[in-house]
Amino acid sequence: MKKLTALTLACTLAASLSLTACSVERVDDSGNSGNNTSTDGNRVLNVCNWGEYIDESLITKFEEQTGIKVNYQTAESNESLYSLLKTGGANYDVICPSDYMISQLIEEDMLQPLNYDNIPNYEKIGDEFKGLAFDPENKYTVPYTWGTLGIIYNKTMVDGEITSWSSLYDDANKGNVLLINNSRDAFGNALIYLGYSVNTTNETEIREAYELIADAAKRGIFQGKVMDEVFNKMEQGNAAIATYYAGDYLTMYENNPDLAYVLPEEGANWFVDAWCILKNAQHTSEAEEWINFLASTDSSLANMDYIWYASPNTEALEKYPEYYKETYGEELDMELYNIMAPSTDVLKKCENYVVLPEETRTLYNDLWIQLGL
Repeated sequence: MKKLTALTLACTLAASLSLTACSVERVDDSGNSGNNTSTDGNRVLNVCNWGEYIDESLITKFEEQTGIKVNYQTAESNESLYSLLKTGGANYDVICPSDYMISQLIEEDMLQPLNYDNIPNYEKIGDEFKGLAFDPENKYTVPYTWGTLGIIYNKTMVDGEITSWSSLYDDANKGNVLLINNSRDAFGNALIYLGYSVNTTNETEIREAYELIADAAKRGIFQGKVMDEVFNKMEQGNAAIATYYAGDYLTMYENNPDLAYVLPEEGANWFVDAWCILKNAQHTSEAEEWINFLASTDSSLANMDYIWYASPNTEALEKYPEYYKETYGEELDMELYNIMAPSTDVLKKCENYVVLPEETRTLYNDLWIQLGL
């Protein structure tokens, strides 16, 4: 698979500068982000998404088609986005959180129900991405991307194929494992390995997962905790094993074909990120236009090709191999495509996150701080 050079260079530069995220931020003409009106008085929209999670040419195309000025910002994680929203440090209209965070925002009455009459491209979203646990009544969200969290490893730096989460805690990989810097994912991987649900609220099970990670840390298994720093470390062969997202693996793979991706035999997490409109949004109609535009087949195809995360748009999923051939003049590597967009049978072996009770979230946070690293 091919990747636009700009994205690879941006991620490499971010990693070399030890930044915490690889992202591009668009601001309004005055140099401020998140304003309610543009300097010329036109319609505006304040968007927050993840870093490198959109083909930026689509932002320009949307602005040209609608006359809406987009103030586009990025967040590092669901937790940092939530903190901005709760502290009043952000003034967004439309955001793109992950499944479990969507549940929490709904629970706390921070989202507004969508008027799907104004989002006709919602009909193009596959049924398998509707009615999920984070929005069971399909009231608040339009899925944007989906994928899996698995193990990325360097085939030249490990003995044989990796098939289990046990590789994250094995003395054989001492000093060569990168722990994902996200408590939900790090504890989730350990819980799956131990045979528990990623959504367990059982304190004993959660503490057992913590002890598994803490013991591995004491034995020097982990180099440290990383998020987007993983790109540089894995691409340059500075670590042997990491857990990260399938779409980002495909970026790394192009720069280092010694890398492989696997969903462990014990199971894994599969996630959905979706567009939501905040309850206090000041530009609801503009937000609906934005969501509808990105849910279209053309936008979904362009996004899949740029960010390598699968679209929930059924037409786009079916057409992407042909789109790839027409764009690059060669056949799509279906093995890599199946990593980006795994089959329903594969997803049945995985589990979605749901929002955890407040006391469980507090326990996660306390244990994560206690872990250090």
